[in-house]
Amino acid sequence: MRMSKSKSKERKKQVRNVEQEEIKLLNEWIESQKPDSGSNPLALPALPEKSPIGRLQDGSFSRYAGSTKFRELPISKKTMDGLKKSKFVSMTEIQRASLPHSLCGRDILGAAKTGSGKTLAFVIPILEKLHRERWGLQDGVGSIIISPTRELAGQLFDVLKEVGKFHNFSAGLLIGGRKDVDSEKESVNQLNILVCTPGRLLQHMDETPNFDCSQLQVLVLDEADRILDVGFKKSLNAIISQLPKHRQTLLFSATQTKSVQDLARLSLKDPEYVSVHEKSETATPNRLQQTAMTVPLEQKLDVLWSFIKSHLNSNILVFLSSCKQVRFVYEAFKKLHPGIPLKCLHGRMKQGKRMIIYSQFCEQRSVLFSTDVAARGLDFNKAVDWVVQVDCPEDVASYIHRVGRTARYQSGGRSVLFLLPSEAKMLEKLQEAKVPIQFIKANTKRLLSVSGLLSALLVKDEDLQKLAIRAFITYLRSIHIQKDKEVFDVLKLPIDVYSASLGLPMTPKIRFLNQKLKGKKMSGKTPLIELDNSDKVNTEPAAGRFKEENLEEENEKLDIGDSVEENAGKGFLLSKDTEPEGEASLSDLVPSTRVLKKKKLKINIHRPVGTRVVFDEEGISLPPLARVAGAKNVDSFSLLNQGQKEEFYRKAREELMLADKDDKLLDRQRRREKRTKEKMKRKKHAQEEDANDDEDVSGSDEDKMSDRKHKRSKIYFDSDSDGGETREKTENVVNTNSISLAEQEVLALKLLGSMHSQDP
Repeated sequence: MRMSKSKSKERKKQVRNVEQEEIKLLNEWIESQKPDSGSNPLALPALPEKSPIGRLQDGSFSRYAGSTKFRELPISKKTMDGLKKSKFVSMTEIQRASLPHSLCGRDILGAAKTGSGKTLAFVIPILEKLHRERWGLQDGVGSIIISPTRELAGQLFDVLKEVGKFHNFSAGLLIGGRKDVDSEKESVNQLNILVCTPGRLLQHMDETPNFDCSQLQVLVLDEADRILDVGFKKSLNAIISQLPKHRQTLLFSATQTKSVQDLARLSLKDPEYVSVHEKSETATPNRLQQTAMTVPLEQKLDVLWSFIKSHLNSNILVFLSSCKQVRFVYEAFKKLHPGIPLKCLHGRMKQGKRMIIYSQFCEQRSVLFSTDVAARGLDFNKAVDWVVQVDCPEDVASYIHRVGRTARYQSGGRSVLFLLPSEAKMLEKLQEAKVPIQFIKANTKRLLSVSGLLSALLVKDEDLQKLAIRAFITYLRSIHIQKDKEVFDVLKLPIDVYSASLGLPMTPKIRFLNQKLKGKKMSGKTPLIELDNSDKVNTEPAAGRFKEENLEEENEKLDIGDSVEENAGKGFLLSKDTEPEGEASLSDLVPSTRVLKKKKLKINIHRPVGTRVVFDEEGISLPPLARVAGAKNVDSFSLLNQGQKEEFYRKAREELMLADKDDKLLDRQRRREKRTKEKMKRKKHAQEEDANDDEDVSGSDEDKMSDRKHKRSKIYFDSDSDGGETREKTENVVNTNSISLAEQEVLALKLLGSMHSQDP
């Protein structure tokens, strides 16, 4: 045992010596070949294919700026083994440009297209920095990686585990939506690398005892422009205030910020701005085919349904603007059975379920309805064939992040953007931002309507109807709060027609537009918006709506001519110049689900009065109010005098008052009957509950008798009706409260006498 312990100590000592020699070599290599500040390593020529790596024969070191392989960088053997295990050999452009600077300890502002490998560009410097500092468990938190979403944080943590599996660092994933906060508080002080969301990190900083970040070496902000946005501003300021200023800071995003104010908050020291695609012809991946089409608001769900039915063999990621919209479209389409699995992902879901759905979508062909929670950073393992943006993104950066979920690395992908006629300005902004987007049209021959099916579903399912109302309101609110009013203007939306397209029987009330619409008139089709200060919505079904039995009939209509084989070669999306024969517009092709008044009747208060003409049986016109006067010879009356008019109005008012009194009396009577019925119903229900309680009672006879205390006691006495010779025991119930004291004494004596006579 002693020999084995001594051997293990010697082995550990040898390992430490080897690591020290390696660290010394790496530090010398990094310092001797450090690239100039502000230089672009991509501009340097690549190293020869079989050139020596590391220390050369003359004692100098090989150049690592401009290298193309990971093995050509001054990184440790443990990191290199993790890269080989994960099959990472060649570097991407953002890695080639940033790693030579970040390995030197410089702050980085990295901007690159989505799917270009930004994760490894900050994971490798973290591992190398802590390895060269010989960081251990007792040293506490050495690096923090902050991500805006939980899914992205989980994805980063997985990459960190794969690449750093041969290191001895402890790492933890700190994200919201989990219940194990107490267990995290016990172990968070022993973690060397934290991958977290801003809210959860701030929670530990405020609540966890002895949580110390004073020795922090590297801070990373992934999707930095999103974290520096207004939504995370308060949390990020609180976090930065508790971190040391002497640290290395790495910021990476597809759309990087250059705001001096934002950078000053992070206390950056001469950061290297690395934008590998800034001078490229496009701001999006080259293998991405991007298209846009004009879709009226009331036809969005019809076009989306038709698109899904036309691409049943593709993985489709659909973006909507709010959680309620995602839930409604998912629940409604799921009941219509499109022929492909459906999934939904939004921020209101529990974290465990969100991770399960993310994993399932990566492995199974399906359609995923999502909010922008899936727009940033997530890598779906090349599983996304189509990105469909049903609702317009808030800006160009959001568009780039959305379409970046497909065409990642060396794979291809396609995207389509639905634009309202009022959102045409967004297409110009995308083209100005070097986004190669092509305008196309829909094949109206393959357009299918689901508005009628949705209305039938809402009649059957009250919960789905409430969800549709919330989806309607949250969409309008999302348009209302957008800052870019050149693109988003809620006053230009045909709101009433849109509510009908969702299957709603009536247009809900929208109170948050009360001030905006005051004194203004809606353009387009007249919206039926009722403004008040309540949250109530009208959900009464209108006449002529689809009934439940129409659902099967509509489904049959939908399946006619809709097979993929029959429509092979006839794509749903057409190029701009392609026009099918006899094409009709989308609004003409798909009927509305309810009859809408295009114009409201207006009463002109200045119009002439008394112009009504009344004819008699012979066709002769009568003067106004002549029939009211009751005149037989109308020719003798030109007009009624003022007294007769007032008398007529007085009688009419009296009749109306009497009728109103009768109506009020009838209403009170009906209310009284209703209250009586409800009272009887409650009383009957209470009696049934008492009866059930009595049946359920079990036990001895004494217990049963004790439960019947509410029953009247019974008094037995003998009857002397046969002259006292025969005694008959008669059971009678006597109410002792209704007889006098003297009568009670007589009754008691009589009972005592009967008891003595029975004794032997």
